[in-house]
Amino acid sequence: MTDQSPSYHYQVIGRALQVIDAEGPALTLEALAQRMSMSPAHFQRLFSQWVGVSPKRYQQYLTLGHARRLLDERHTLLGTALETGLSGTGRLHDLFVTWEAMSPGEYARGGEGLTIRWGWFESPFGPALVMATDKGICGMGFADEMGAEAALEDLVSRWPKATYVEDPVALRPMVEAALGRKATGLHLIGAPFQIKVWEALLSIPTGHVTTYADIAGAIGHPQAHRAVGTAVGRNPISLLIPCHRALRRDGGLGGYHWGLPRKRAMLAWEAARTDL
Repeated sequence: MTDQSPSYHYQVIGRALQVIDAEGPALTLEALAQRMSMSPAHFQRLFSQWVGVSPKRYQQYLTLGHARRLLDERHTLLGTALETGLSGTGRLHDLFVTWEAMSPGEYARGGEGLTIRWGWFESPFGPALVMATDKGICGMGFADEMGAEAALEDLVSRWPKATYVEDPVALRPMVEAALGRKATGLHLIGAPFQIKVWEALLSIPTGHVTTYADIAGAIGHPQAHRAVGTAVGRNPISLLIPCHRALRRDGGLGGYHWGLPRKRAMLAWEAARTDL
């Protein structure tokens, strides 16, 4: 692996994001660059290339008040977005050329008859476990909080009767496209209510947020806040179906299945690139 490869860059930026998140605004550029075994100038160029802003500017996006500012300034009213046709294959925030949902009957069979390929990949948010069927990516999770074995068990348990094949070589092109914000496909495997919630999440533009209450209203179940929260938490395709963009009404982060540090980092990353 060379120091010019995308995989190497993902590892460097992933480590840097974790260090910034853990140590806060007191961390200097020089100290951070030293931790990454780079000169300050080289590290700042690389970081700005991948994140879109300088490390110091990114630190500002990680402050505790950032989620509340997002809610004040970039609160997407999903009902309006859905009514104006921003959901479905015409929108999908420029990430996906298409998505398909498994039928309720197929879902009830626990993935029986499906072949799901999986592999581990570097991402800006730590090691990412990605799973895909022939129709597209169906699962993405992160290992930093729970560990690789638990993350794998977590996703496998969603579709216990599927056949699993470790095949990162076959998956790499679609994973690199997805992480590079280029067109790819998704295969949504869930119950009908869950899929409604996940479709609503797909209508939230990059760099914006919404609330669990807004999602409930947008899918026609305005009182189902708790059920919406559960469905958001069960989203199997983290990052690509942007459950990290759902906040509590008061601006609190709420929960995140793969750990709140990941959620905070994702929101900061997207807001920084959107501002740029």
